[in-house]
Amino acid sequence: MLWLFPPIMVEQPHPEQPAASGAGPWLERRYYLDVARPRLAPAQLMAQVQADLPHFSPGLLADFEKKKGQQGEPLRVGDEFKIKIVGPWNGSVRVTEVSATHFEFITLEGHPEAGRIRFEAHHLDERPDELRFEIRSWARSRDGLVAFAYDTIGGGLLMQEATWTEFCRRVAQASGGQALANVVVETYKHNPDGSIKLTRE
Repeated sequence: MLWLFPPIMVEQPHPEQPAASGAGPWLERRYYLDVARPRLAPAQLMAQVQADLPHFSPGLLADFEKKKGQQGEPLRVGDEFKIKIVGPWNGSVRVTEVSATHFEFITLEGHPEAGRIRFEAHHLDERPDELRFEIRSWARSRDGLVAFAYDTIGGGLLMQEATWTEFCRRVAQASGGQALANVVVETYKHNPDGSIKLTRE
């Protein structure tokens, strides 16, 4: 007798969108904030960040929603988040690396950027009573149209800067220490001719 069973639907993973698949110049962006006399060690601080990303992201600018992985659990490789960003810039990311003091995302197909972003907390070698929280991204625009809209008329880069700057401030506050200055923002623009332009804010 022939038994007929309904087909098993297997969810296909979302394709990753590395920087090599993007368009326009490579942008390496770095946001960091130094904190004096933190009450939390880097691993303790990062455990809080990994356990509750939405708490540290300004929801009005970028709202993190876990779409794959256990809700309320620390980050694991393979977890995915949908990020609702002000304007037409929503996108999804996947966790590719996790350790006690850092984690990293890669953008998924449809995100306005193609690349990866890393979050890290560590003591400063020359000042062991100080801690640095840093966000560093390596990315290009998804395509030429996004490069024009996102980088110029759409204000996407300004929105991104505001989001990660506030993220750094919230992490510094959670550390229990004293922020030593404003968040430093550095952008390295890697041009096709091999030249690199640095801007610092």
